[in-house]
Amino acid sequence: MIELLRQAPLLSGLSTEQLEHVAAHAVPIHLDEGQWLFSQGDPSRRFYFVHQGQLRLFRLSPEGGEKVIEIVSPGQTFAEALMFLKAPRYPVCAAALEDAELIGIDAAAFAAMLRESVDTCFEVMGALSRRLRGLIAEIDNLTLHNATSRVARYLLAQVPADRQDFALEVPKGVLASRLSIQPETFSRVLRQLTQDGCVAVAGAQVTIIDHAALSERAALADTAELGGKGGVGH
Repeated sequence: MIELLRQAPLLSGLSTEQLEHVAAHAVPIHLDEGQWLFSQGDPSRRFYFVHQGQLRLFRLSPEGGEKVIEIVSPGQTFAEALMFLKAPRYPVCAAALEDAELIGIDAAAFAAMLRESVDTCFEVMGALSRRLRGLIAEIDNLTLHNATSRVARYLLAQVPADRQDFALEVPKGVLASRLSIQPETFSRVLRQLTQDGCVAVAGAQVTIIDHAALSERAALADTAELGGKGGVGH
């Protein structure tokens, strides 16, 4: 477990002794596909490291609709910032997109360890600050770019540097919610990018045909939507 925990950016700066302390207050968790880990409003007593599988973090509207806030992949931690709050509660729901293996870390024990080391506090604060910068960039993407740009940016971010193709590992409906667009808009954008010769899509497999053209669409902001419709696709 110690070597697994060391893979997390949040924990990579901890000493072996500190990781042993974390592991002593941690529990392995298995989730089946679709199984919930917690609901929004539940008391927050642990934060989590994902070893295998993916989870979606989402909020539920009063009508029962879902808005995906984040997709958590192997090597990432989540819900860690809540340890700094008094009587914290999870602000989102968490559920497995596929069978998943996690490590649940006792938040109170981790916070107590931080109180013993100023240097460790700064290590953790640095990791959380980097996460915050990433979230700000995500807000910019969702607010400053139209649906075509959001989808193009997502596709470019997924393709490996040494390849032109990759598999969408997340259901398209979940991706659409993550990008704050409707599923039909997501499908329409993919069709348009395919017709324009930017990509080829076969099921979950995506091939980047014209990287430059796709990059051009990714840079679009506040421009006309597909088919000449203005504004952001919803």
